[in-house]
Amino acid sequence: MGDANTRTLDGLPTTPPPKGERADHPVAERRMARLRAPRTPRLWFEILLIAVSYWTYSMIRNAVPEQKAKALRNADWIWQAEHSLGIAVEHTVNHAVDSVTWLIVTMNYYYATLHFIVTIGVLVWLYRWHPGRYAAARLALFATTGVALLGYYFFPLAPPRLMTGGGFVDTLIDHGTWGSMASGNLASMSNQYAAMPSMHIGWSLWCGITIALLAKPLWARALGLLYPATTLLVIVSTANHFWLDALGGVACLSVGFALASLWYGSLPHRLPRAAPHVFG
Repeated sequence: MGDANTRTLDGLPTTPPPKGERADHPVAERRMARLRAPRTPRLWFEILLIAVSYWTYSMIRNAVPEQKAKALRNADWIWQAEHSLGIAVEHTVNHAVDSVTWLIVTMNYYYATLHFIVTIGVLVWLYRWHPGRYAAARLALFATTGVALLGYYFFPLAPPRLMTGGGFVDTLIDHGTWGSMASGNLASMSNQYAAMPSMHIGWSLWCGITIALLAKPLWARALGLLYPATTLLVIVSTANHFWLDALGGVACLSVGFALASLWYGSLPHRLPRAAPHVFG
């Protein structure tokens, strides 16, 4: 009748699965484990992934119906809620900082540029110096951004500078600064009513936490913690966000880190610094 056992490549006998059961579960499990295992990232793939992902994010964000009337009503509701909580100081901060020209102009350029420059810089730093943690950290960032799209769709929100009768100063227009799609000639290219949650806070806090947990020099860790705090001051001073928008950004980041932890079995900073190289 022949031997009912088969042998592995190592020469060890194995018992076939009972009739009616599939034998490919171990293969599927190994494939899933391989997908979830930290690995050395491939440069070409990462560049392509980031470019396509940001393009997709921008297309979806800007395709969300602006719903101006609803966005303005939501802004009034947020403003009243903050008054009830005793934290509605955005108007005071906006006018106080706007009175110092060099400071508000600096903040305008900060708002328009560092959001991208620092985030890309941290991704490059992780890729180069923490390849084993890169994929998990990148997943946390991407998941954070993905969750934000839900907020833009279900809770359109006008920024303070666009509130009817709010009395806020649109500092980008008043001081003629360039580089931001939030105001001026570039405003028509971007959804102006996607203020909740604030991805300036979501991304900057991701950068700050990553740097604070992984950088070795004390000064670098301090800068990491200072970055999201400064960003919070900037988004309020330029009247681009309410305080509660920032809280929404924190909530999105929490979801992002939770998903990364579930997928990789650990938070990014707890994974090994190096990872096996994957060819191909």
